Order: sequence, then structure tokens, then C-alpha cells
Amino acid sequence: MPSRRPVGLALALASAASFALSGIFASALLDAGWSAGAVTLLRIGGGALVLLAPTLLLLRGRWDAVLRSWKEVVVLGVLAVAVCQLAFFAAVAYIDPSLALLIEFLGPVLLVFFTWATTRRAPAMLTLAGAGVALIGLGLVSGIGGEALHPLGVLLALGAAVGNAGYWSAASKADSELPPIALAGLGLIVGAVVLGLASATGLLPFAANASPVVLAGATVPWWAAMLMLVLLATAFSYVLGILGARRLGATLASFVGYSEPMFGILWTALLLAILPTGMQWAGAAAIIAGVLLVRLGQVGRPRRTRGPATVGGIPPA
Repeated sequence: MPSRRPVGLALALASAASFALSGIFASALLDAGWSAGAVTLLRIGGGALVLLAPTLLLLRGRWDAVLRSWKEVVVLGVLAVAVCQLAFFAAVAYIDPSLALLIEFLGPVLLVFFTWATTRRAPAMLTLAGAGVALIGLGLVSGIGGEALHPLGVLLALGAAVGNAGYWSAASKADSELPPIALAGLGLIVGAVVLGLASATGLLPFAANASPVVLAGATVPWWAAMLMLVLLATAFSYVLGILGARRLGATLASFVGYSEPMFGILWTALLLAILPTGMQWAGAAAIIAGVLLVRLGQVGRPRRTRGPATVGGIPPA
């Protein structure tokens, strides 16, 4: 439905902008001595608590729909939330974070090839070209260096990419019986449980303190930074992302998600007064060009008339 595209694009961009704030809030806690595992667990757990009440309200009398949609919930909670977080933080122990981020954002590309393999319908050349241009732009924005690659770090980062792809796959199911808020809430609950188990077993080291943190040049209580991380960069972001993906489809929505690092640069410039480099500006332009190419690649593509319908190129569960 063409009328859904502008709204979906606005929602997807708002989600990316909100997700991009996580770096600002999380780095303030990390600089104060928190471990990445503690920040991640409290972020996801806090997001689950924020969405718990509206989730229960929306699902009142509709728990049969949850049972029928369990695959969406598991994919979102286990793959998109828990595995993606665990794999990324494990990867940065072996490779540079910017490279780990670049590999994680291969998720949309994995979706394109997954769709190709499962539907046996090759994507448009413009879609493939857009994927390549957007990846180049992401590399420029991330500022990847030329250090030697550690095989285990790359493998773990690929695990994060699978989780990233899982997010767009679960989020884009337009005919889902679960409201977006309920799906996000259930996914965060599942993710929080998995991350909690990982922390309890020592797989996700947990270290936190009550010291004040420095956020955008101001000293604030730790809970203020965590509250912003939970509300803006977690609960709000996941709900907006699902709303946008259901309107745009998995392929286009996932490539719009490439704007997250661009918004990260913007927030860094506005809040921390750290201006982007010329290479990062060039990368931002390449990401925009790549997303436009992906969109053009979808224009005029005929729908399949046989077999089960697809949503954004993702076969229904």
C-alpha cells in the first residue's frame, strides 16, 4: 500500500534515531565503571518492565494469539535481542568495535540472500547495488581500520548479524496477530530472561555501581542515564521499529536501519560537540544512496501469485 510507505519511513527513521542514542547513554555508564553486560541486561530488562503493563493490557483475552505467534516472539527475543547482544559484545573482545558493528549490520544483506534462497526469486539488480553501496557507506561511517581479522571475532560478529536479520524478519510480519507494543514487550521479556541466565552463569559479566555519570558534559545520577537508555533507546525504539517494518517490509526497513550510525554521528555532534569527519559525511551520503537504490529496486517488482504470501520478502512463519 503506497500510502503506508511515508508513515513507515518516518517510523523507521525515528526508531533508528532512538536506537542511536544508546551509544551516548551506554558510554556514560561504561565510563563510570559499568560492564557492558550490566548495561545490556538492565537496558533490556528495564525495557521489558516499561512495556509489561501495556503488553498485558493489549493481550488480555488474546493469549491464544500469543501461542500461535510464538515463533515471532522467540525470534525477536532470542535472536534479535539476546543473541545479537551477546555475540556483539563477545566479538569486540577480539576485533575492533567498528568492524564488529559493520559485520552485525550485514543482517539486511543476509535477509536479501535468505529471501533469494527460500523464494528462488532473484532480487533486482538495483537492490543488490544498493546493498553494496550502503555497506560501503556503513564502513566509512564506522571508520573501520586495516587491522588483522581474528577469525573467532568475525564469527561472533556474524552471529550478531543473524540476530539483526532476525529482528527485521520478526518485526516485518504485517499480518501478525500481535500488536507491535505487545510483540516488542514479549520479545524484550524473553531477551531479558536469556541475558539474565547468561549473566548468572558468568557468560555475561556483570559489574555496576551507583556513582554519578557524565552525560553530555553534565554530571547526573546513574539512574538518569539508565532511564533514558531504557525509555528512549530501548522500549521506544523497538516499538517504532516494528511499526515501521510492518509498513515497509523487512528488506527496505532493514536498509533504512543503516541510518542508525548516521544518527549516532548527529547525536555525538549535538550532545558531545564532536564533529564528523569528511569520510563519515561521505559514508552518510553513500548510505542514503544505497537505501534509495534498494527502494527503487522494489518499485515495479511484480508480486508472486502462487504460493503463500510474503511480507517484505520474508516467508510467513
